[in-house]
Amino acid sequence: MRDVPFVTVDVFTDRRFAGNPLAVILDARELSDGEMQQIAREFGYSETTFVLPPRDPANTANVRIFTPTTEVPFAGHPNVGTAFALGNLGSLFGSPIGTQLRFEEKAGLAEIELARVGARVTGATIQAPGPLTVGSSVPPAELAPCISLGAADLETRHHAPVFASVGLKFILVEVKDLAVLARAAPRLEPLAVLHEAYAHEETDCAIFLYAWVGSDHVRARMFAPLDNVPEDPATGSASAALGAYLASLNAETRDRHLLVEQGVEMGRRSLIHVDVETKAGRFERVRITGACVEVMRGTISL
Repeated sequence: MRDVPFVTVDVFTDRRFAGNPLAVILDARELSDGEMQQIAREFGYSETTFVLPPRDPANTANVRIFTPTTEVPFAGHPNVGTAFALGNLGSLFGSPIGTQLRFEEKAGLAEIELARVGARVTGATIQAPGPLTVGSSVPPAELAPCISLGAADLETRHHAPVFASVGLKFILVEVKDLAVLARAAPRLEPLAVLHEAYAHEETDCAIFLYAWVGSDHVRARMFAPLDNVPEDPATGSASAALGAYLASLNAETRDRHLLVEQGVEMGRRSLIHVDVETKAGRFERVRITGACVEVMRGTISL
């Protein structure tokens, strides 16, 4: 029998039982791909990460990210939470953990900076591994039924619902106000139709909807039922994509900060800080920052 160590972390919060829970498998060297998927399904969190030695010794680790149904190339809260968990270990595979971490992932190299108060790790900042890519726009009449709303509930003055990614693809959807946001709910049948119609996007049509609270503050929800995630309380990769996409819409693009509040309707309030950097008026990079708190640790018996 093998005992595989794990820790769980609530991400994008400084309070236990809020934010987005994450399971981190601290040493996945003896696990097969099938076992990783089974473990992710057993935890049932939106993502579980598996830590392996880096292929390049200049990097910190190779990190694989699984939802309950599939492996994904990049996600925000798994990177923040995994960095936090490893930072608290102090060393990994015989090497000390510093303040700057580099994770090899399917989407590319994720760079992470730990936040500390004294010697204590409190959270992390990550840079999205990919450039901003924008795909198809989706007519409101096609998208609205997927989230139990009408076309008039969607706000299209700034942009239509659109596929966008900085490492993991989402459909970004602005809604009219917080009341509309609260009424939204995923519906599988119209989402399956949408998924087939936009098969060329090669994604499971995760939907990130948001409403403005202030000039630099949105409240958001994320539905990914085709990934067995009916709703996610904090989605860093979607928040990063939204920040980068909104910056790209501004003809006078400049550095900006965006606060994304998520998980309120689920009773797991999360706060995601998004910082978009530009160079010569063009999008350069996006970083997301969040606090974390450890919840559980133990072993999985295989």
